[in-house]
Amino acid sequence: MARRQITIDEKIEKQKEVVLKIKDRYEAALNDLKTLMKKKHDLESKELINAFEKSDKSLDEILDFLSSKA
Repeated sequence: MARRQITIDEKIEKQKEVVLKIKDRYEAALNDLKTLMKKKHDLESKELINAFEKSDKSLDEILDFLSSKA
């Protein structure tokens, strides 16, 4: 019983399917990363606003401090 040879075109099609599946997983992982980074940024922004509200410093004083190079 002879085995049928897989043609190069069939191999190419199989590999395209593999690449598309990997690409979909990559894009989903990238979206998860972007979502997590946005959440972290939002939390840091809220923390900064809370610190400003509790501070006795003016906005100009805080901006001067943040822009100064120490």
